[in-house]
Amino acid sequence: MAFPIILTIGQQGGSFKPVSHPRRVTHRLERVYTFLKGVNSFPALFNYFCLPFPHMPFNRKNYSSQQLLAFYKNLLLPRMIEEKMLVLLRQGKISKWFSGIGQEAISVGAVMALQSDEWIMPLHRNLGVFTGRNMPLSKLFMQWQGNKDGYSKGRERSFHFGSREHHVCGMISHLGPQLAIADGVALAYKLKKENKVSLAFSGDGGTSEGDFHEALNTAAVWDLPVIFVIENNGYGLSTPVNEQYRCESLVDKAKGYGMEGVRIDGNNILEVFDTISGVRDYCIRTQKPYLIECMTFRMRGHEEASGTKYVPKELFEEWEKKDPIRNYEQWLIGEGVLTEMNVAELRNEIKDHIESELRIAYGAEAMVVDTDEELKDVYAVIRHPASSTQYPASGIQYPEHRFVDGIKEALHQSMQKHPNLILMGQDIAEYGGAFKITEGFVQEFGKDRVRNTPLCESAIVGTALGLSLEGFKSMMEMQFADFVTVGFNQIINNLAKIHYRWGQNADVVIRMPTGGGVGAGPFHSQSNEAWFVHTPGLKVVYPSTPADAKGLLIAAINDPNPVLFFEHKALYRSISGPVPEEYYEIEIGKARLVQEGEDITIITYGAGVHWALDYIKNHPDISIHLLDLRTLLPLDYDAIRAAVRQTGKVLLLHEDTLTGGIGGELAAWIAENCFEYLDAPILRCASLDTPIPFNLDLEKNFMAYSRLEEVVNRLLEY
Repeated sequence: MAFPIILTIGQQGGSFKPVSHPRRVTHRLERVYTFLKGVNSFPALFNYFCLPFPHMPFNRKNYSSQQLLAFYKNLLLPRMIEEKMLVLLRQGKISKWFSGIGQEAISVGAVMALQSDEWIMPLHRNLGVFTGRNMPLSKLFMQWQGNKDGYSKGRERSFHFGSREHHVCGMISHLGPQLAIADGVALAYKLKKENKVSLAFSGDGGTSEGDFHEALNTAAVWDLPVIFVIENNGYGLSTPVNEQYRCESLVDKAKGYGMEGVRIDGNNILEVFDTISGVRDYCIRTQKPYLIECMTFRMRGHEEASGTKYVPKELFEEWEKKDPIRNYEQWLIGEGVLTEMNVAELRNEIKDHIESELRIAYGAEAMVVDTDEELKDVYAVIRHPASSTQYPASGIQYPEHRFVDGIKEALHQSMQKHPNLILMGQDIAEYGGAFKITEGFVQEFGKDRVRNTPLCESAIVGTALGLSLEGFKSMMEMQFADFVTVGFNQIINNLAKIHYRWGQNADVVIRMPTGGGVGAGPFHSQSNEAWFVHTPGLKVVYPSTPADAKGLLIAAINDPNPVLFFEHKALYRSISGPVPEEYYEIEIGKARLVQEGEDITIITYGAGVHWALDYIKNHPDISIHLLDLRTLLPLDYDAIRAAVRQTGKVLLLHEDTLTGGIGGELAAWIAENCFEYLDAPILRCASLDTPIPFNLDLEKNFMAYSRLEEVVNRLLEY
């Protein structure tokens, strides 16, 4: 039997012990080093590493025959399922398949080494995770067939789904974001003082992603019990590893993050299980992360349609000799744990089970499309809807607070209300944040709950989602809304879609200090709220008054759905208003009628409300009906319709640029649904279609407010 030159590295921190290499292998390593110095060709290098070497035998240790047999059964099941799926693919009964044939030992060893209630973040080639968590095979078949009775109600493909019941978090196609979710889960375990770990998979190609760096760095800085497993199969689709990285081995990256790591034979089930078991103990004992690089090979293409022409034939021949199932099977027979007859009987038993489960799947009812259900499942249900009471209530004297104070009160009272609420952001602890909103919080609530983060927006959004998996609430301060681009994928593809995909909510609020008027230039002043209004599954809130800022932020924190909470920086300390001292909510999705009027209607939000009020003050002869949207997703269409009907002349005002701003969507909806009420064309007043400039005179010219009077006059003339 053969074994590649990749050898287990002894790790002092785990329960496993250093390996003593035979002298002949040591000599071979010296020859490898000499060889590598002169090798520039990847195929030559990789072929050399894959040549057969004297095999390090499976180490039985103290495993009983029953345990050894359990490993075998868990390996064989996903292999035989895959073989059946490839037949079904050729028959056109499924549309796509990502094969893990040849890599089963990694998934199986990992899932068997963890407790059943520890979260795993798998990828395409980790079928053994799903079968190892005893997910009903008939339901898995329904998932792969796109049936409504699958785990995603037909909304997702192959392995892009999760199950809270089985503590498996569904992947997205962007691969890297899974790692940060594992950070969040591990942080939850740490905060609850539970002796658990989370485990996330990455391919060798995925290690090139920025998310890989951010997740490992965050886990190391925060001392999180996470196991990161790299499945190094030599290729990212058709791209060989020599075009992915230049380090000698991927496990070398561990040292750069200040964590321990080990490189192992990913085709040896006992080595994988023993290593991950030992690493799990290490992570729990030390409360630190760990990186494991598993050397393996996929015996099929990236997915079946891509084929395997880009892989040298010799690689398949060599790695076929290292098949994780056949080698382990032969070793079990040699150990007397199995006989050839046992193998045949077991294969027949699994085959019958697969066929039986397939018949159940085929018997599932045909898809019946229900549009109402599709729309309903985009958001998690709010168990205790927010009060729609208007604040401040008329006739009651409330203390005056600045806009920034309303936000601070909302956070402070929410921290008191929810012991499971975690605040995260750059400089938000001792420093109090860029705008001093969380100043003093760390002294009152502690550094576990008020957490400074590394400069890695994507990882912190992912961490927030991971916290949500374990029942925590989180608020992330983006510091400046402009910086959200670095975490865009996590927000758009993970937070927003997760409930629709597999019913998991994302109890996350992202605070977005936004807007211009402060001379901060193009990277600290953008109005980017419209980017997110286009994304179902998110909620987008944009208050204009201190009272609304407090009530809406409290409601956002109580909402089980992801909320982007926009706060205009220029309003922080420039406006004040009455704010109730008690803990209260304002319902998300409800607009506020600021004042009634007869001549024209202005529909706006954020700073636009104050621009409109300033205009009204300077033009008492014009009767303006003013509606503050407050929430941009979902929109309050009833209030919009009523505002249009009131005057028949509508002006849509926002600080965002004209093209692509939310005013275009509002204008389209009004034209389609309120045409009979209109007495004039719908006009938009927006900022210039340029980046926002730094110079104050240029910025003033950029702003929509500089053109408000001109647009009002045009509307009045109709």
